[in-house]
Amino acid sequence: MASSKPKKEFGNMTDASGDELKLLGVWDSPYVNRVQIVLNLKGISYEYIEEDLMNKSDLLLRSNPVHKKVPVLIHNGKPIAESQVIVQYLDDAFPNAGVLLLPSDPFERAVARFWAVYVDDKVGSPWYTILFAKEREEKLEAAARAISAMETIEAAFREKNAAEGAPFFGGDGIGFVDVVLGSYLGWFRVIEKMIGVRILDAARTPLLAAWAERFEAADAVRGVLPDDVDKVIDFLQTFLH
Repeated sequence: MASSKPKKEFGNMTDASGDELKLLGVWDSPYVNRVQIVLNLKGISYEYIEEDLMNKSDLLLRSNPVHKKVPVLIHNGKPIAESQVIVQYLDDAFPNAGVLLLPSDPFERAVARFWAVYVDDKVGSPWYTILFAKEREEKLEAAARAISAMETIEAAFREKNAAEGAPFFGGDGIGFVDVVLGSYLGWFRVIEKMIGVRILDAARTPLLAAWAERFEAADAVRGVLPDDVDKVIDFLQTFLH
């Protein structure tokens, strides 16, 4: 997917440590958005380059020759692909910048990684099916799988809240799982308009509904997630045809 206007433009900048970062992305991709949020959380300057996936740039094809897709982070000329990998890389490469997304305790890190993988497998995979499946029945079945996954995540968040009273999966602040799940929030509204199914429903998952409001209100998130549902749907239709 591509757009002539990215959600947030940072220009050609270098962060304070002298590291040059470029992010190849698409404005409405949840996987690109999560990297943007992490860069904002860490206060790292970077150059954003909007890609046209119908006419992929040579830079993208060179930087991600295996999958040929966004996001790709280029750090001092070295490309890193896949959004979860990029987020963890930023935590490792810039441990003193902004917040740490992953906990320091090895067990807690493993738990966070487990749930991040779960989100992309059980929420992200149905999201893709809803977008690209031709039959409505297939879209509805995918939505049902995503809803079931959200109920499982709600239970996990309830257990964490009961133990810690934490507003986020990351504790007092946004963490790895928050970023991975939160990157889909804009698309949940798109899905509701597309097929009439609400993936995130306060009646069904009240804790996640309240969490989503806190997440979207964060400074690092505002202006990143796509908020114009009709624009996203129009672009999706153009992309599909």
